[in-house]
Amino acid sequence: MKGTKETEENAVLKGYNMLLYFSGSMIMYEPVEECVVDFWSKGILKSLPVKSGNPRFMEAASQLRESCKDTATCQANLKKDYMALFADPGLPLAPPFKSYYTDLLSGSSAKEKVTDFYNAYGWKKRTRYNIPDDNLGIELLFLTLLIEKYIAFDDEACRNEMKNEIRSFLRLHVLSWLPEWNSRMQDYAETLCYKGISTLIYACCEDINDLLGNPPAKTGFAGQVKN
Repeated sequence: MKGTKETEENAVLKGYNMLLYFSGSMIMYEPVEECVVDFWSKGILKSLPVKSGNPRFMEAASQLRESCKDTATCQANLKKDYMALFADPGLPLAPPFKSYYTDLLSGSSAKEKVTDFYNAYGWKKRTRYNIPDDNLGIELLFLTLLIEKYIAFDDEACRNEMKNEIRSFLRLHVLSWLPEWNSRMQDYAETLCYKGISTLIYACCEDINDLLGNPPAKTGFAGQVKN
């Protein structure tokens, strides 16, 4: 039987994984009508599965609650924003690729290739997406897979090793460039939807990193399952 603390931690991480799946898909793919129906019209984003004391998380929740007020025009606005931010053939306003921000990085973060991390885990299925390895959506998908592995472990030594791997991946390949990307998103996104998604990604990565610290950060940032 898992201890109460471990069970609660796993439940919180499952909540963060749900948010990462959603936000990663909104970065990787052009929004379709089902996005608006499932996530906004049905109110899923008005009641996030976890709660957090992280001010950035609370800002994301506020942005998402206020977004997509008019569902009739929301999909068109989302598609327009997606194209301008990520898919403009000339110059996307907020390219979701680590390599774009390499000049801003220093030390091991700049040298480490995210492909090497994927290959170390034998993660070949990513190639079916036909999206560059350093796309934020691909990175978030891989992060969810690491978290799933962590949750599945019962052995404490294995959990500690995977915990270190997750935090290393976050430090080297996500949080190293995410602040600059988020800044661009806040400046250039036309919709509160995409501003909120960007803030949510940043906050979730911060919270997961804090939650898996040794010992866990005692800043009030770590999440709890929302009742």
